[in-house]
This record gives sequence, C-alpha cells and structure tokens, in this order.
Amino acid sequence: MAPVKKSKKGKQKPKDSGKLKIVKYGGAQPPLPPELRSLDTEWWYTFLHKHAESGNTAPSDDGEAFRYFFRTSRRTFDYICSIVREDLISRPPSGLINIEGRLLSVEKQVAIAMRRLASGDSQVSVGAAFGVGQSTVSQVTWRFIESMEERARPHLVWPSPERMEQIKAKFESVSGLPNCCGAIDATHIIMTLPAVKPSEDWCDPVKNYSMFLQTIVDDEMRFIDIVTGWPGSMTFSRLLKCSGFFKLCEAGKRLDGPVKVSSENGEIREFIVGNICYPLLPWLMTPYEGESLSAPMASFNVKQKAARMLGTRALSRLKGSWRILNKVMWRPDKNKLPSIILVCCLLHNIIIDSEDELLPDVQLPDHHDTGYSEENCEQMNSNESMRDIITAYLQS
Repeated sequence: MAPVKKSKKGKQKPKDSGKLKIVKYGGAQPPLPPELRSLDTEWWYTFLHKHAESGNTAPSDDGEAFRYFFRTSRRTFDYICSIVREDLISRPPSGLINIEGRLLSVEKQVAIAMRRLASGDSQVSVGAAFGVGQSTVSQVTWRFIESMEERARPHLVWPSPERMEQIKAKFESVSGLPNCCGAIDATHIIMTLPAVKPSEDWCDPVKNYSMFLQTIVDDEMRFIDIVTGWPGSMTFSRLLKCSGFFKLCEAGKRLDGPVKVSSENGEIREFIVGNICYPLLPWLMTPYEGESLSAPMASFNVKQKAARMLGTRALSRLKGSWRILNKVMWRPDKNKLPSIILVCCLLHNIIIDSEDELLPDVQLPDHHDTGYSEENCEQMNSNESMRDIITAYLQS
C-alpha cells in the first residue's frame, strides 16, 4: 500500500502562476524541512550543489526541485525506500563506496537509480552528479530494479470486483460507455543493437530496433495489465494475441463480471477499448471505420475515443516521467530490459497510488510513439453485434 497522507498543518504557500521558477543552487544549504530530518538527506544537498557547479538550473522551491529530479515528492520517495530497504541493506553489491570513502546510504542508492530512470542520462553522467563511478551506478540501478520487481508488484494488479465497479462507473460518467473496464494501447521502446549481432526480428516498421510495451489502464491512468519483452516488429494485434490477457479473456476468465442489459434487452458484457490497430472482439471495442458514418456511429466513436485516450495519455506520462524509456537505449540487455520497463510502470502506479503530483511539464508534448503511423488491423471476423448494442444504448 502507498503511505498514508499526513494532514497538512499551518499556513499554505500561495500558488504562483504555475510556471516553474528556475534558479541556480549555491552557497549555504537551506533549512532542512521537518519531514527530512530523520533520514539521510546530505546526499540531496550535495547533489544540488554539484548540479549548480556544473552550470545547470533547477526549480527554486525545494519540493519542486525534488520532483524535478526524481518525479516524486519526498514522502513518496521515502515510501519507495521502505520497499527496497531490506534488500539494499542485506544484500549490497560490492564496492558501494563513494569518493569520500563512505558506504552509500539506502536513500542515496535509490536516488541514483531513480535519477538514472527519470533522466535517461548515461551512467557516467549520473555518477558524476552523485560523486560515484559508472560501475556503481550500474550496480545500484540493477539492485534497485531487482528489488522493486519483486516487492512492488502489489502496485500493478488486475482490479478486484469491487474496484472494477468503481472503474466502470467512472468510465461511464466520463464517456457514457457502460461496462467499460479500461483502455489498451502500446508503445515502442527504441534501442540500438551491436552491429555484429543485428536481428531483423527486432526491426520495426520504421526501421528502428525496438521492444514493445502493451498496457491496459483504468480510469486514473493506472496500469492494470502490461505485456513487454516482445519485438517491435510485431503488429499491435499480434502482440495482443500473444499476451496472457488475451488468453484469459478468450477463456472467459477475465472481463467476466456482471453483464449489463440494455433497454432493448441486448447484453453488454465487460470490455476494454482500443484504436483501429486492434481487432474488434466481443470484449474489445474499436471505432467504426468509414467516411459515411451514421450519427449514432459517429457519436459512439467520440465517446469511445474519450475513453481510449486515457491509455495514450498514460503512456505519454510514463515515457515523459521515466525518460530512459523515451530515449534510444544503447545496446541494452534484452533479457533485462523488460524488468526496467516493468519497474518504470510500477513507479508510475506508485505515484498515482500515493496521490502524488507530477510537475506540469513532465508528460510528453507529442505522442508517445512519435514517428510511427497508426496501423489498421485487418478484421478477420465480424464482432459488431455488441458494438451496435452499445451504440443503440448511447442513443436511448
């Protein structure tokens, strides 16, 4: 579970125009906020000082500066530290000593790993910002990823029946779609491969080497199912059909909640929404296609898009927050890359579960898959009956 939010006491700071004030850090350290006094915080001000020495800038507010570098509030950061603390203390990698000859604290290790994921900067660059070497950044980041992958899994689960009812109610209030359980979308994680071992299996339609990430999100843009590790050369529909989620749905073991009956006695089962890259299925509603759509069909498409865009925005937020996924990854270990992607998704969910706030400029200004055109899935079978029932329902 995410940490319990503490009640706010005292006067609140007046809100500014919403734009970040950028200043250089230098000189004496600012007073330490009360909530930072119990844990190791020396690394934070040392980091800020090194950042300023390099001629870079950061937000003037301490809380905003922290979110600027690590994407979370200090409260959420401390919660993440609590998840991995036991692993980072009991099984520390060898040689985790900084240039001053001291062992790295858990907080500093987590900060190094999260900065690497948030910025996507090279290990050398991240190490320089924290006063450690490239090998230390590599070790620390991987230990953090291993621990999060094992211990933070409760933050990415399929919703309980009670939670699913809340999701469906929210989707219907926002888009009008009844019994909608989520939105599906996918994105490419671009990488380079060694010249001596290129593989056409990983070469996608725009000639990038990439790995796919397929996600399903709820009404709050929380990931409730992900699939990754597959080559970017696959189509969206093929990726879906290779997923465990598809197999569960086809077996009637997922999206198997209460059926809604329309006024015309048509049955509307639980479903998710996706774009034309996906096949129209009894449990996956895609838009109507064609230039001469009836008014009810056009209305359905508008409402369907309002729901499915949550999936698109979630991926834009994911790749904007954790820029390692948005930059070209240099010769990654394809066996380890899925773990990195998963942990970034877990961090995305933890921020939502903690009711944390991201800085306004984090989400990517463009589409999460810039340069890729929208595929059109060739329908093999007709599954239009439920879509027509939903369309009629929306007109009633």
